[in-house]
Amino acid sequence: MRRTPLLLFTLASLLAAPRTRAAEKSPHLKNIRQLTFGGQNAEAYWSPDGRRLIFQSTRDGYKCDQIYVMNADGSGVRLVSTGKGVTTCGYFLPDGKHILYASTHEAGPACPPRPDRSKGYVWPVYAGYDIYLATDEGKIIKKLTNAPGYDAEATVNWKTGRILYTSKASGDLDLWTMKTDGSGKRRVTTTLGYDGGAFYSRDGSKIVWRAHHPATEAARTRYLDLLAQDLTTPMKMELFLADADGSNVRQLTDFGCASFAPQFTPDGKRIIFSSNKNNCDGYRFELFLIDVDGENLEQVTDFGVFTAFPEFSPDGKKLVFTSSYKATQRYEFNIFVADWVP
Repeated sequence: MRRTPLLLFTLASLLAAPRTRAAEKSPHLKNIRQLTFGGQNAEAYWSPDGRRLIFQSTRDGYKCDQIYVMNADGSGVRLVSTGKGVTTCGYFLPDGKHILYASTHEAGPACPPRPDRSKGYVWPVYAGYDIYLATDEGKIIKKLTNAPGYDAEATVNWKTGRILYTSKASGDLDLWTMKTDGSGKRRVTTTLGYDGGAFYSRDGSKIVWRAHHPATEAARTRYLDLLAQDLTTPMKMELFLADADGSNVRQLTDFGCASFAPQFTPDGKRIIFSSNKNNCDGYRFELFLIDVDGENLEQVTDFGVFTAFPEFSPDGKKLVFTSSYKATQRYEFNIFVADWVP
């Protein structure tokens, strides 16, 4: 769940994706088009010119996610990560010629082991993840993080050039920012618990993210015990909003469910996100809108399956998202794009 972290094999474990009824009656989505067909594809994000998408996918014989770039119509798919380890969270830099993503390839060429499900439904936060800067052709330019532990879930504000990401550098899973060359690292969140999957508003003044902050001593003990094993739990996440420096934090949702993948609308007044709030113990995730003050909740999709990772195109006219809608087999997730009706 953005990405976190963490995603496609996580998505596959989440959900068997059945064929669904036609449910394309959202007042906000028109002309829905499917860009990928088969396999596990997720977290597609736009290039600054709106002509391409970067996404993660398990395909081409790879056993876990790699990073790909394709044209905005789904054509021209090509690998841009190393093909080693597991990757997550690709994103374009402001110049449109460079990308960043998290990868474990330096920790080993094989896919890392899946978590032990005897511990419950948990996510791995692999210590081998670091964030890399590369050209849009896939040549790695620089390793941007080198602190011990998990570094991933990076996004970029194209106006300020700041990178926002999740790191275990403090010993906890906090939000951090840095410049595009990896310098100027600053910790943004300090509350005990997982903070991740964060995005900037377009003007770079605000951030929105998902978080799980354990509220009881027993919950804190479990969180810290799992974290020591490079694990965390994803099924109780709320959304938070703050100024870009981490000040003026306020909680947007209080569903007691899993809400994640938040994005600002182009005007910065609302947040679009994914949640299973209609069935907190289930794996039906739909897209919702909510004002930045936490009011006026509105459901956007009604596919009845897993739908997440929305992002508006640079011109605000389109929305890209991931869904198991129209899947032809279990564990299939595809990327869709639709015209956005404000």
